[in-house]
Amino acid sequence: MHSTNDIRRTFLDYFAANEHAVVPSAPLVPYNDPTLMFVNAGMVPFKNVFTGLEAPPAPRAASSQKCVRAGGKHNDLDNVGYTARHLTLFEMLGNFSFGDYFKERAIELAWNLVTREYGLAADRLTVTVYHTDDEAWNLWKKIAGLPDERIIRIATKDNFWAMGSDGPCGPCSEIFWDHGPEIAGGPPGSPDEDGDRFVEIWNLVFMQYLQENDQIVADLPRPSIDTGMGLERIAGVLQGVHSVFETDTFRHLIEASESLTGTKAVGAQQASHRVIADHLRSTSFLIADGVMPANEGRGYVLRRIMRRAMRHAHLLGAKQPLMHRLVPALIGEMGQAYPELPRAEALITEVLEREETRFRQTLDNGLRLLDEATSSMSEGASLPGETAFKLYDTYGFPYDLTEDALRARGIGVDRAGFDAAMAQQKAAARAAWKGSGATADGELWFDIAEREGATEFTGYASTSGEGQVVALIVDGKEVSEAGEGAEVVVLTNQTPFYAESGGQVGDSGTISSENGLRVEVSDTTKPLGRLHAHRGKITAGKLALGDTVHQEVDVARRDRVRANHSATHLLHAALRNQLGEHVTQKGSLVAEDRLRFDFSHPKPLTPAEIAAIEAEVNANIRHNAEVGTRLMSPDDAVAAGAMALFGEKYGDEVRVLSMGQGDWQGSGRSYSVELCGGTHVKATGDIGLFRIISESAVSSGVRRIEALTGEAARQWVVGREEALKTVAAALKTAPEDVESRVAALLDERKRLERELAEAKKQLAMGGGGSAPAAADEEIGGVKFSGQVLEGLDPKELRGLLDEAKKRLQSGVAAIVAINEGRAAIAVAVTDDLVGRVSAVELVQAGVAALGGKGGGGRPDMAQGGGPDGSKASEALDTVRQALAGAPVS
Repeated sequence: MHSTNDIRRTFLDYFAANEHAVVPSAPLVPYNDPTLMFVNAGMVPFKNVFTGLEAPPAPRAASSQKCVRAGGKHNDLDNVGYTARHLTLFEMLGNFSFGDYFKERAIELAWNLVTREYGLAADRLTVTVYHTDDEAWNLWKKIAGLPDERIIRIATKDNFWAMGSDGPCGPCSEIFWDHGPEIAGGPPGSPDEDGDRFVEIWNLVFMQYLQENDQIVADLPRPSIDTGMGLERIAGVLQGVHSVFETDTFRHLIEASESLTGTKAVGAQQASHRVIADHLRSTSFLIADGVMPANEGRGYVLRRIMRRAMRHAHLLGAKQPLMHRLVPALIGEMGQAYPELPRAEALITEVLEREETRFRQTLDNGLRLLDEATSSMSEGASLPGETAFKLYDTYGFPYDLTEDALRARGIGVDRAGFDAAMAQQKAAARAAWKGSGATADGELWFDIAEREGATEFTGYASTSGEGQVVALIVDGKEVSEAGEGAEVVVLTNQTPFYAESGGQVGDSGTISSENGLRVEVSDTTKPLGRLHAHRGKITAGKLALGDTVHQEVDVARRDRVRANHSATHLLHAALRNQLGEHVTQKGSLVAEDRLRFDFSHPKPLTPAEIAAIEAEVNANIRHNAEVGTRLMSPDDAVAAGAMALFGEKYGDEVRVLSMGQGDWQGSGRSYSVELCGGTHVKATGDIGLFRIISESAVSSGVRRIEALTGEAARQWVVGREEALKTVAAALKTAPEDVESRVAALLDERKRLERELAEAKKQLAMGGGGSAPAAADEEIGGVKFSGQVLEGLDPKELRGLLDEAKKRLQSGVAAIVAINEGRAAIAVAVTDDLVGRVSAVELVQAGVAALGGKGGGGRPDMAQGGGPDGSKASEALDTVRQALAGAPVS
């Protein structure tokens, strides 16, 4: 018997022997077509090759491409398990000619493979051609020798393929296998063609025309070939079974499911086992290709597939989560052909177990309530839409599961009523939102979000990608197009641009297209927390709604931003290790040129603490540990030791970032484990270098650290080193001796300042023979000594006045010192005159003359000052006048 793995290998080996480059399967998330949710055909990875945007990998190629049809226009989900051939994930075998061979060689290769390599009987094969394609009809006659009645002309679009309303197109030729007269159904094109007797196994597409607006306008200069043969279908034919679920791969997966559940795939249980086997394949491949369960976009489709399988596991009586225990069986069947499966085994197992554990509670509650709501209903009845909506809105029970659960009992669901209840809830939410005082431009975002749904962020895995323009805003209003020079806000259905949130700045970069469009994106913001708004200027071309555009993030800037972001996580951990677990984040800024981190701490950090924190972060950078990402529920993440970051809003699923040395100090966990939705380095070594440049207070009990990483940190260090060299040169010493040299200079300065002060004091007192002493006067019978001194430190006044009092023996001394335009005045009164004269009153009179206020001290010594040093002499005269008016004993 031909195993599925043998059939795949035979196909690829056959075309390799016929000079085709064997190309590995592309990921399920299409990188080149934003209109597709998942890769749904073998040619999708080559779409840009066929349209001329990319060079082909070789003139001829062959592949076994994994495909998913479970969302959007191509959705087979609801039929899986109940028909013989519908699958969510299938493999498409295909061979491609990029302007090399055309119809004759394609037909020859196909016929030889199915009849010689696979050994199918020629008399049980029938082919179709497009009704006007005489060339293909004649070639089948010539190469295969088929009788006329088994080369059937088809006049419908079923046998004419087009990439879209614009682009390459051409006629098809399909190969059918006849299962025999015991199966109901007729050949293609007959009234009974919908039966199961004749099964299409291969479709050959002859791309030979170019069309615009669904009209053929020209022949392609280099006609090409695109073929697709479903691996599961051809396996069924070669293994002599009618259903794809009876082929070896599915049979082994179903056997594993039977073993774990203790049930057989017969009767009503058959569909459940088939659903589990199929959905195990699609969910595992999607997770391996980076899709995670979510409430929007691809993640929602993945979660929907998971939950459908999990409900069928529940129907089979599984008491514990089942899906994750089937992963080894899947890898045993398909892991060799698709190495991404064994590489991602741990992640697939973890995600499946977590999702099923959480969903089982929702399922138990929902099914119980559903049973209560339908207990009196009979076959043909319909569950009210309001009830289905309540199950969804209040209890988290998805609509499709309600529909699926009731299908076996022949009970329908009022979809119109469900949609009406959903619309009513949205209207109420909008009214409540308006009532919150939200701005008019906020309502614009609300309209877009309600119409288009959330933007899908693809930037964790890539910094470039395709997107389709779903909204275009100029001057605060939606427009259908905008031209060169316009300042625009562009929204696409998916984007690699990170939108500002959680302290991390938004990405910048470019948006472009093949028609010459170029938008310079300066910032990306996140209105309503779920839209990614690209803000920029159109520098060339024109942009319109519906355009498919290429989005390119400024990678160098992104790298600097994510290095700073990852450094904040390491900094947070180091702060807690060095200062204590009271440290929590109070805010942050992660920009391209720096990072800022606010944290709770009651006092300034000492230089030793700053040095220790910096050293700890750099030690983890040098360790170059991988940065790991996991998706968990918030509660599970916190229970596992993750820290929630300030200002983040968390949904049902959170990203948990772990970085630094594993098993930190015997704790069993990585150095840093935090909840974070930002972008990060792949390994801590990518940060390069970490340098704290300041530590300051923000408010009571909150400190702030500013730091640099990578090249910015290196340049900062280099700048300080150059400054040190400049200082060393000025001091005529080596850089390593600057500290001791500066200490010596400071000591020398202090000595000189002391000597200068002493010299000024001597000058003021008339010492040293260089200046006469102040002339003594007699005012009101009291000896008075008054001086104005330039450049004297006010701190020296009291010492000078003590000297003056000694010299006077009985009297009053006043000195005004002028320094940098300001003046200080001090007055001393000898002890014998304190009862008659108050030094405080005399000083206050002088201070007023200097333009100041107040002045104080003791009756024998007082001091004050004023802003106007030019009035020094007037201040002394004012003191004289005040003294003249003092009472005489």
